[in-house]
Amino acid sequence: MSYLKFDKDLMINLEYSLYRNILRTNRKGAYQNTSISGCNTSKYQGLLVMPVPFLDDDNHLILSSIDETVIQHGAQFNLGIHKYNDDNYSPKGHKYIREYNIDSVPKTIYRVGGVILSKEIMFSSKENRLMIRYKLMDAHSPTTMRFKPCMAFRNISQLTRQNDQVDRSYREVENGISTSMYYGYPEFFMQFNKRVDFMYQPYWNQGVEYIQDMQNGDTFKEDLYVPGYFEMPIAKGEEVIFSAGDILVNTSALTDEFNAELKKRTPRSSFYNCLKNSAHQFYYIPKTDEMYLLAGYPWFKVRARDQFVSLPGCTLSVGRPDDFTKIMDSAIPHIQDFLNDKPRKNIIKQIDDPDVLLWVTWALQQYWKENKPVFKEKYVDFLFSIIDFILSNKHPNLTVDPENGLVSTYGRDVAVSWMNAVQNGKPVTPRSGYLVEFNALWHNALKFAEEVAAATNKEVLATTYEEKALKAQQSFIETFLNDAGYLYDYVDGTYADRNVRPNMIFAVSMDYSPLDRRQKKLVIDFVTKELLTPVGIRSLSPKGYNYRPRYAGTSEEKEYAYFNGCAFPWLIGAYIEAYLKVFSMSGLSLADRVMIELEDQMQNDCIGTLSEFYDSSPPFYAHGGYSFAMSVSETLRAKRLIRSFG
Repeated sequence: MSYLKFDKDLMINLEYSLYRNILRTNRKGAYQNTSISGCNTSKYQGLLVMPVPFLDDDNHLILSSIDETVIQHGAQFNLGIHKYNDDNYSPKGHKYIREYNIDSVPKTIYRVGGVILSKEIMFSSKENRLMIRYKLMDAHSPTTMRFKPCMAFRNISQLTRQNDQVDRSYREVENGISTSMYYGYPEFFMQFNKRVDFMYQPYWNQGVEYIQDMQNGDTFKEDLYVPGYFEMPIAKGEEVIFSAGDILVNTSALTDEFNAELKKRTPRSSFYNCLKNSAHQFYYIPKTDEMYLLAGYPWFKVRARDQFVSLPGCTLSVGRPDDFTKIMDSAIPHIQDFLNDKPRKNIIKQIDDPDVLLWVTWALQQYWKENKPVFKEKYVDFLFSIIDFILSNKHPNLTVDPENGLVSTYGRDVAVSWMNAVQNGKPVTPRSGYLVEFNALWHNALKFAEEVAAATNKEVLATTYEEKALKAQQSFIETFLNDAGYLYDYVDGTYADRNVRPNMIFAVSMDYSPLDRRQKKLVIDFVTKELLTPVGIRSLSPKGYNYRPRYAGTSEEKEYAYFNGCAFPWLIGAYIEAYLKVFSMSGLSLADRVMIELEDQMQNDCIGTLSEFYDSSPPFYAHGGYSFAMSVSETLRAKRLIRSFG
C-alpha cells in the first residue's frame, strides 16, 4: 500500500487532481513538474524545465508535455490532457486513469478497454534529462502507441505564441530525433529504447491555457509547437522507455539506467521520507566541487538567507553531515569576498542582507553540536572573522550600538529581513532599527563564539565575547520586553512595534536565549494562542489591525497579505524547538500534534513536500513556491528535535 496513492475517483475529478502536482528534479537546477492529472496548470510546469546559461540565469521550459495515444483496430484513445477556452479540456485522457501512486517515482495506470498501461516518470539525477517508462500490462489485440511532443523553448516566466522564427528542422538520431526551436538553445534529443518511426507533421497547438495562472490574474494562454509524432507497436508485457534531454544517449542502456536510478530513490513511504526526498531536491551542484541549496521551486535560485536557514535541516537532520560541510565550504569563498569587500560571484544571491551572517553563525552552531573535532579543524577562524566583522561595524547595513550592544539595521525604504515583500519599490512590512530576531541571533552568536573560544583555549577572546553578550542580553530585555509579556517586533527610535508577530520566537528557540524561563513561557503562550495554525505560524496576529488571513485579490492586495497574516511552515522549526526547551517531555504531545497537522499537506498542492506559505484560515490554501527549502528543512529539524526526546 503506497503512502501517497490516488484512486480513479480522485483522478477523474479535475477539481481535485488539477490542484495537486508532482515535482522531480536533478542537481543541476532542472526539474519536471505537472499536475497529477497530467495537465499543466501553470506556465512554470512542464516535463523538462532546465537552465540555459547561454541565454540567461533563469530556467527555461523545453518540453511542455508528451501526449500518448493508444491505438487498437484503428481506434485511437488519447491519454493527454490540455485546457482550452471556456473550460474545454481536450483530449480528456484523465478519464482513463485508474490509479496514481507515488512511491519511488510517480506511476500512472491507465485502462482503455482491454488495455492496461502503466507510466512511470523518472528524472535523471546527473543530467538535464527526463525518462518515462511505459509498460503494456495487458492487451487482447495488437497495440500501437503514438507519442506527440508539445514544445515551448521559452523562459518559464514568459509565454510563447505561434511565430515564423521557429527552426522546424530536425535530424534523425538513434531511435529518435534531435531539434532546437531557437538559436541559443541546446540541441534537444528525444529517443526511445527501441526502433520508432517519426512522422514529420509540424503544427502549433494553439490556445493552451493554464488555469492556476488565470485564477491568479497572471498571463495564462500560449501556443505550443508540435514537430510531428513518434509511433511504434508495443506487445503485452513489453516496456518502452522514452528519453528527452540535452544529450544524445545510448538507447540500449536506457532500461538498465532506469532501473539503476530507481534503486537510488528514497521511497515516499512516510512523512519523514517525503521530507527527506524533498530536501535532496534542493541540492544544486553547478560544478563537481561545489554544492549549494536552491531556495525552492519553481522560480527560486540560491538565496543566502534561505540557504543557511535550510542548511542544518536539509543535511544534519537527514543524517548527511558531509553534505553540510560541502555546502558550507562552497559558500565560504563567497562570504569571504563579502567580508573583504571584493567583487562577488553571482551564485549566492542577497549575501549582503543584514541578517545573513547571523544565520551563517547559527548554522555553524548546529554543526558544532554534531561534530566538534571537524568544526575545530575547519571553521573556528571563519566563525571569529564573522563576529569580528560585525563588531567592527564593517557591514553596510548592520551596526552594533556601542551603548547597548544591540545590532540595528535600516529598513524603512528597503526590505531587510525575511519579511521582504515589496510594493512600488518599498517594503510592504517595513522593519527598521532594532529587530527582535536579529538581536536574538546576535546574542546567541556572541555566546556561541564565547563557547568556541573557551573550547579552543582562547581565554581572552572568550572573555571579550562574554562581556559583549552580557551587555546585549541586558539591553535586549530593556528594549523588547513589554508590559503584556511578549516582545516588540522592532524598535526604531522612540517607536516600538507592538504587533504580535512570530519573530520573537527566536528569542526562545536559540541555544543561548536572552530571556529567563518565565519570560520564555509568556512569549510561547502568545505565539501558541495567536499565531499557531495547522500549516505554520502566522506572520501577524488576528488581533492586528492589518491582519489578512488569505493571499487573495489584486497583486497589491496579495503583497500586502504576504506578511500580514499568512502562515509559514518554516517557523515551525523554531516554535517546536522553543516549546520543547521550555516544556521538555510535557511538550511532546503538542509537538506531535503540530507534526500530524502538517503531515496532512503531503497529499495537497505539490505532493510530498511543503509550500512557501499558506492562508492562515481554512481551507489553508498554499501559495508561493510550491516546494520551499526553508519549509521542508525546518520541519525536518523539528521532527529530529521531537525524536531526541523519545
